Amino acid sequence: MAQDTWSSGAAYDGYIGRWSRPVAERFVPWLEPRPDATWIDVGCGSGALSETILGAARPSRVVGVDPSADFVEHARSTIEDERSEFVVGDGAALPAASGSADHVVSGLVLNFIADPDAAVAEMSRVATAGATIAAYVWDYADGMQMLRAFWDAVIALDSGAASLDESTRFPLCRPEPLRRLFDTAGLSDVETSDITVDTTFTDFDDYWTPFLSGQGPAPGYCSSLAPADLNRLRDRLRDRLAPDGGQIALTARAWAVKGIRA
Repeated sequence: MAQDTWSSGAAYDGYIGRWSRPVAERFVPWLEPRPDATWIDVGCGSGALSETILGAARPSRVVGVDPSADFVEHARSTIEDERSEFVVGDGAALPAASGSADHVVSGLVLNFIADPDAAVAEMSRVATAGATIAAYVWDYADGMQMLRAFWDAVIALDSGAASLDESTRFPLCRPEPLRRLFDTAGLSDVETSDITVDTTFTDFDDYWTPFLSGQGPAPGYCSSLAPADLNRLRDRLRDRLAPDGGQIALTARAWAVKGIRA
């Protein structure tokens, strides 16, 4: 069974947070945000999306909610903006009043919530009439190349780990399931879009070391391996991605979805 761990905002930033930021920079303008709006960031994690909203959308207030107290504390300590607030809370039971937000968003989180339908219903509950509700998730099946390379190498060495592959675990992370999720929640004008960003690693160590962080599915799998098996996985990835050393130039695609609360 998958054992996902979320206990260090700094470690997560070095692993995935740094790639979430350029996606967020494309995602926020796509929402056509209104100035002076109130935002709720569901599953704010280390604060990548909240920080982008504060810098690009001219909000009056941004409330980041995450179930991990460690991530919330990291966001509080690294984002010093009087318009922001970070609180511990559940995406399926948001600590916010009904109809209190103009934009309710989520970055890289919906697939990790046990009941995405309940989460989108809750996002709708806290939104005002006419508010934008939106999210983005990684395209684990094809477009998130750093993770696709990782899981392909894992499965080649350990076929029993195929069920841990995020593309298998999270069938939600495609345009049509995302659209159905928002349509079923009763949102109008539902749209999906792909967002692709460059993920260039300076060398193999820059690619590999974050997988030792223990944060999330792939690093969690690495933490479960005996040293010899971990070394075999590392060597296979090095041979595939950087046989001659130097930079590793990959891309990462996210799928975004948005809709309007009636």
